[in-house]
Amino acid sequence: MVNFFTENVDYEISLLSSVPPWLKFLAELEEQDISELNYIFCSDEYLLQINRQYLNHDFFTDIITFDNSERPNLVEGDIFISLDRVRENSAIHQTTFFSELLRVIAHGLLHLVGYGDYDDKSKATMRKMEDKYLDLYFQSFHKADG
Repeated sequence: MVNFFTENVDYEISLLSSVPPWLKFLAELEEQDISELNYIFCSDEYLLQINRQYLNHDFFTDIITFDNSERPNLVEGDIFISLDRVRENSAIHQTTFFSELLRVIAHGLLHLVGYGDYDDKSKATMRKMEDKYLDLYFQSFHKADG
């Protein structure tokens, strides 16, 4: 089950109706099943507080992923995404807000299925997988979301 929530931001979650089937398929391609996956869209300030409280980091970030999985190959987690960072990053990378949001949504799930981004090599692999799954979304799952 994939759930979307908002904290301290306004975002029309119904715009993401085609995303859960895509995430389920992404997990299956990674030989995983989704038990419960919660995406919480929030502000920079909200995510900064989580970053300080749980990770002892005092900086803005676009995503924080908490892995709650207790069994192998069964994804369960909470993924917090700053819509402020997504908006800024979409401008920096000259892409749409929706496309950048999808990238970050995929990024969180990729963390939960075992991909890291702790050095240049793992960051390159993560970006390659994000690109692969974004292409898949726009080829096969995209409706009128955005």
